[in-house]
Amino acid sequence: MNAVTPPAAASAGRAAPLSSASMAGTERTRALMRRLWRDDVTLYKGRIVSVVLLTVLMASLTALYPLVIQRALDMFAAHDPRILYQVPALVVLVTAAKAASQYAQTVSVQGLVLVVIRGLQERMFTHLVAADVTMIEREAPAQWAARFTSDAVAIREALIRAVNSLGDVVTVVGLVISMFYMDWELSLIAALLYPLAAVPIQKLGRKVRRASGGMQEQIGETSALLNESFTQARTVRVYNMERDEQTRVERSLDLLHAAMLRIATGRARVDPVLEVLGGAAVAAVLGFAGWRAAMGGSTLGSFFGFVTALLTASRPLRALGSLNAALQEGLAGLSRIFAIIDTPPAISERARALAMPPGKGHLRFDGVGYVYGDGRVGLEGLTFEARPGLTVALVGPSGAGKSTALSLIPRLHDVTSGCITLDGVDLRELKLAELRATIAYVSQDTLLFDMSVADNIRVGRPEASEEEVRVAAYAAAADFVDALPQGLNTRVGPGGQRLSGGQRQRVALARALLRDPRLLLLDEATSALDSESEAKVQSALSRLRQGRTTIIVAHRLSTVQAADLIVVMQEGKAVEAGRHAELMERDGLYARLVRTQSLAL
Repeated sequence: MNAVTPPAAASAGRAAPLSSASMAGTERTRALMRRLWRDDVTLYKGRIVSVVLLTVLMASLTALYPLVIQRALDMFAAHDPRILYQVPALVVLVTAAKAASQYAQTVSVQGLVLVVIRGLQERMFTHLVAADVTMIEREAPAQWAARFTSDAVAIREALIRAVNSLGDVVTVVGLVISMFYMDWELSLIAALLYPLAAVPIQKLGRKVRRASGGMQEQIGETSALLNESFTQARTVRVYNMERDEQTRVERSLDLLHAAMLRIATGRARVDPVLEVLGGAAVAAVLGFAGWRAAMGGSTLGSFFGFVTALLTASRPLRALGSLNAALQEGLAGLSRIFAIIDTPPAISERARALAMPPGKGHLRFDGVGYVYGDGRVGLEGLTFEARPGLTVALVGPSGAGKSTALSLIPRLHDVTSGCITLDGVDLRELKLAELRATIAYVSQDTLLFDMSVADNIRVGRPEASEEEVRVAAYAAAADFVDALPQGLNTRVGPGGQRLSGGQRQRVALARALLRDPRLLLLDEATSALDSESEAKVQSALSRLRQGRTTIIVAHRLSTVQAADLIVVMQEGKAVEAGRHAELMERDGLYARLVRTQSLAL
């Protein structure tokens, strides 16, 4: 016979995990706050001192209001003639002082919070710009951008509320002192009721934090979807996808709406709870004061001064009550930012990295393997040798691993087995900046920076003169720059969208030419060029290839035929290697690809 668990025991058993989860959540919150304070806020000690002093001053002046009211009513009841000049002067003095301190405090708080946010954004971008490319490519660009916008806004609001809460605490403390000074009995009644709000407010805060994390993720996903839809605007219209895109976006907007509604609902519950408890406190105070007045106790000034203090305290008390919910929203964003900062870079420079060895680019793949993060095999046992002054072409069907092999050379990824050596030294042993400084890389998907044509070319060598930039542009058949509105100084727009695909590719080639690299990596770099432009570029590349190693991923037969070594790849392995004529004689995979005109498709 099975034992039956009593309801009370079962309930207790379920409550324990909730309690431990609550404690864990509280500890995580404290850990995040401590880290933010230690790593980011305490860097600005002068600003912190300024904020604290101005906040205490502003709060203290607010706490004087009830005492001024008490003084006025007592003088009024006593028919004191000084009420004509003393009370107005006090009101003007206190009000002016509070206004000045409030302005200074607001500016000081905003300055501190914004400089902290700026530091967080800089740290996050510094980490991401050096992070593994695979990590960046896991999410859409718009989702990464959301970390710098929506998360930063949530953190900013939370920090402002947190700093201002210091003023609210000082204000409440000052008002409580004023209330006890005027009437300690009424003060005790109010003090017993307000703390009852702490329990429901804490529970609401935890719900808001969970909802906020989901909302920020959904903002990133929606931004990514909208960015994709606008980028693919031509495809959408040509293929009559307007209705499908509208459905996709509407579904994402519905999810975002639901997430925002959960946040709004959580926030909306806070003020009513505080309002009810505040009303109960005021009602109890008024009831007790009325009974005592009927019995002949306290003065009119003390009573009104106390009520003024109680009502004045309601605003900072409500702000303190809703502080937890605001903090939880900010902490959800903060935890996402810290998660990025804490992710160790997959590509890092070793402690005693070596300087670039002398040489002209003797590159060797020795049993190289690469496995993607999701377990897919990109390369397996790839071996070939590229000697200085020679051109190696990587060919093969789509998915053979050609571009993956190319990306391993500048260490956009690191090999998972085997090694790649440059002039006899393992790439992982070299200083990363020096290694990449010897490489020029032109990919098939050419995107430019939203700068001038000249600045985009000068990326290859920032110190290059304008004449050197112009020579590189002409050498890469980018003579179209003469027809642009400002010539080389014409801005190309985001991603280079003001230029055609072929023009963008020629600018990227000019950048590579300007760099004068030891290793030249071309990933189908002439795919967007017309025949005339390609002939010009090929002529320039033939001059550039002299005396240095060139690795080409290409699909045009003319490019492949000129290579000194052709490595035929399939499923991440090298299945054939040799010159064009040799491979055609073998009548293997390469010959079949040439006959079907699918050399690298």
